[in-house]
Amino acid sequence: MMGFQFVSRTHHNRCYGNLIPILILIILIAQQSNVNGSIHEYSKEPFTHRSNAFFFHGGSEALFASSSASQSFIKFESVVFTRPKFSAAKHGDMQQNTGLVEAIVLEVKDRLRIGGSHLKSELICCTKELSDSHLCNLGEVIIEKNPDNPEFPRRIKTFFQGTEEHTAMETQTVTVNATGMYYLYFMFCDPELQGTIISGRTVWRNPNGYLPGKMIPLMRFYGLMSLAYLVMGMVWFARFVQLWKDIIHLHYHITAVIALGMCEMAVWYFEYANLNATGSRPMGITVWAVSLSTVKKTVSRLLLLVVSMGYGVVRPTIGGSGMSSKSRMMLLAVLYFVASEALLLVEHLGNINDFSGNAKLLLVLPVVCLDSCFILWIFSSLSSTLEKLQMRRNLAKLDLYRKFTNTLAVSVLLSIAWIGFELYYNATDPLSELWQIAWVIPAFWSLLSYALLLVICILWAPSRNPTRYAYMEGDDFDEEGISLTSGVAKMSGDVKGSIVTDREDIEEDKRE
Repeated sequence: MMGFQFVSRTHHNRCYGNLIPILILIILIAQQSNVNGSIHEYSKEPFTHRSNAFFFHGGSEALFASSSASQSFIKFESVVFTRPKFSAAKHGDMQQNTGLVEAIVLEVKDRLRIGGSHLKSELICCTKELSDSHLCNLGEVIIEKNPDNPEFPRRIKTFFQGTEEHTAMETQTVTVNATGMYYLYFMFCDPELQGTIISGRTVWRNPNGYLPGKMIPLMRFYGLMSLAYLVMGMVWFARFVQLWKDIIHLHYHITAVIALGMCEMAVWYFEYANLNATGSRPMGITVWAVSLSTVKKTVSRLLLLVVSMGYGVVRPTIGGSGMSSKSRMMLLAVLYFVASEALLLVEHLGNINDFSGNAKLLLVLPVVCLDSCFILWIFSSLSSTLEKLQMRRNLAKLDLYRKFTNTLAVSVLLSIAWIGFELYYNATDPLSELWQIAWVIPAFWSLLSYALLLVICILWAPSRNPTRYAYMEGDDFDEEGISLTSGVAKMSGDVKGSIVTDREDIEEDKRE
């Protein structure tokens, strides 16, 4: 068992009992003008005690190896350590090296080389016994060099001098020559330095920009998806304009979702491109991208729901007795928007791994529950719509909805399988060793959403013969909102009127 285990940088270790702290946290995050990407800033951060060492997690990024044209590096800028007054007062003015803080850069695969695992010890710092055995230097972190890459793990020492309370690291750059997931830790072994804090920043850069390695494929993906939505939009708009006289309300909903999808992918692409160029994420762009994604997700789910309910195809309006279907839809949409916005803001403006288990649950659980409500309502409405079409023997519309139902069922099965893969991936790769395929996880959901929208566009494309899917008079004799009693009364009245009319016609025929 190794003495030092990797942990993420933690600022919040309390367990939250309700949503109020989460909302406060989101507000505090939103007050920042920039959100750090590959520039990690430290503002009077404390060190955490573990085993016989104290450490602070300075960041972790996926970095590609330096190329001949450009370097990949980690740069230390204005990093200052401040120790407590009582610690500084224990030394004399003329004393040198009165305290040591080490910056350790390592690739994730070398994590077992930090600490005394190779010496069959759970300690992190070198003790007098180990030093006497010439296995390490007293007061330093135990490090075993990688024979394949002798420069790593990399150790950078910074000493306090005399009675000084502050000491600054020299501005220097660590060049990365091998592709991998790199971690940075600041550590000290002297218990007298307990209470020391760190300020400053480090800059992490790949050969082609500041964008972290696992996000680079996503930027390209969002660029391609923007083009895919543009092509879909152009084809749809051309058909829309050509057959504008036969357009139904549902086509406007589809147009809105296509436009939102195009804008969402374009904003995410430019947000990532800006991060790659500058190393930071401006609050405005990030919030716009997150909000646009949330709006698009909400509107897409509403589109699936109204299509499943047969709006514009089986029924002319969405309504009902008591609390109408429209009101329930709007309530569900608002709740979903708020829950998704909170989750996405924390994911993109902070690090979801920094939160406790209860906090994660409070963010994720509402979204999962509301998504389940949407799925149940969609399939319940589809079942009702199919039943009505079957009773009316409307074969064209019935075939249309059967195709849509099959597509939706396949997408749900794929979603469940992918969620299982996500859970397995997160459980088996807590340190992001498989970072090169991490982009596939969010990309899948964007592709699935695009595929569903494409199917809807094909099935409900503007046509010169809209009667095959458009609502026609007489289709809504048993729609929601018309009570059974009134329906029976109406049909009874029609029957009576028919009988009276028939009798009058017979009497008239007899006279003739």
